[in-house]
Amino acid sequence: MVIDTLNNASKYYILHPSFAKAFEFLHQNDLANFAEGVSETPEGMMLIVNTANGKTLEASLESFECHDKNIDIQVCVRGLETFGWKPREKCAKPKGANNPEKDVRFFSDAPDMFFQLTDGQFAVFFPEDVHAPMIGEGEIKKVVIKVKI
Repeated sequence: MVIDTLNNASKYYILHPSFAKAFEFLHQNDLANFAEGVSETPEGMMLIVNTANGKTLEASLESFECHDKNIDIQVCVRGLETFGWKPREKCAKPKGANNPEKDVRFFSDAPDMFFQLTDGQFAVFFPEDVHAPMIGEGEIKKVVIKVKI
């Protein structure tokens, strides 16, 4: 997992061949005015834009998730978003079967730690990072780019 600000994103270009394109896309666009929904970037990466009220810890843990085929770059555009996190190797309570079409698997484990993002900060979740997003109060706007492994 990586946690940082968009101003430092270039430090992470070496982690994946598509990271430079993903972060450059984020820098070149007005994230605050992105339309809600799911679309594709010009580089062929999935783009998810969501504005919603934060969830309770319990509600977020219903979707304590990780991915096998994608890396998530999750950017907090506006608000204060708390995440739960735990390494997949420590998760012992799978919740249902893996869904390969949606590239998601869920766990019933409790997070090992929590952290917060606010405007212009991002987290990168690799397949080994089980995460529970959108914990908080008030409105949170976020952008997620799914980078294929």
